[in-house]
Parts: sequence; structure tokens; C-alpha cells
Amino acid sequence: MPQFLSGVTLKNREGTELDAVEHLKGKVIGLYFSASWCPPCRLFTPKLKGFFEEIKKNHPEFEVIFVSRDRNSSDLVGYFEDHQGEWTYIPFGSDKIIELMQKYEVKTIPAMRIVNDKGEVIVKDARTEIQDKGDKAEALWADWMAIFH
Repeated sequence: MPQFLSGVTLKNREGTELDAVEHLKGKVIGLYFSASWCPPCRLFTPKLKGFFEEIKKNHPEFEVIFVSRDRNSSDLVGYFEDHQGEWTYIPFGSDKIIELMQKYEVKTIPAMRIVNDKGEVIVKDARTEIQDKGDKAEALWADWMAIFH
């Protein structure tokens, strides 16, 4: 049960609000720290999207949450709608964004942490792993799951 996200509302591509605890129960969670104004983020996001689409084919338990460092809601939503995958985001202005950045020691973006539903880090630098090994998505997923279980 992802209690570390208790009280958080997520939004999906359709704009539907989802209770984070219910939506992420039993999931392998990728916390994606990124922003529209960040050139390295814009380079990595398509790689993450391709990796996500490949993994979701056989592993519906994988979910990504976009944790935005955008400076306003319209930039966040525009970047999400135009460039990101079929995942969810924490709406602009949520106190949980800073809390997650501190908890997971995110100093620079893009950054990605793979966590279990207790919020425990399984993969600290998933961004680099996806960047370097994401073309072999199933093999990378198997490596992660060996740590996860």
C-alpha cells in the first residue's frame, strides 16, 4: 500500500483525478522528476516513453508518476500532454513535489527513482539505466525485479 503518497491526487492524460494510494496499490512505481524548461529532460523523456510502452506490454504493474519542476501549471500540463507517456502526474502546486524531491535526494533533473509501494528505493538512478540499457527493456526490467523481490 503506497502510504508514502497518502492524500495525493494524481491526474492522468484525460485529466481524471485519481487517489494515489488506490491507483498505485501493488505497483512498481517510477518517480520521474523532470520539467519542460530542462533540455536534458526533453532528450530523456522520449526514451522513457519508449521504455514504458515496451514494459507495459507484459508488465501492467509498472506505473510512472511525473513529478514536475515546471514553474506553472500550464507548462506542466503542456509538457505532459505533448511529450509524455500514458502515465500520471502530481498537479502543480502540490506540497508533495518538494517532499518527494527531498525524500529521494533529487538534486538535478531529469532524475528517476524506481520504488516499491512502500516508497523504498529499488533503483536509485533509473534515468541512467534506461538511457544506457533501455533498448533492452525486458532485460533491464528483469534486473530490477531481481532486486525488487
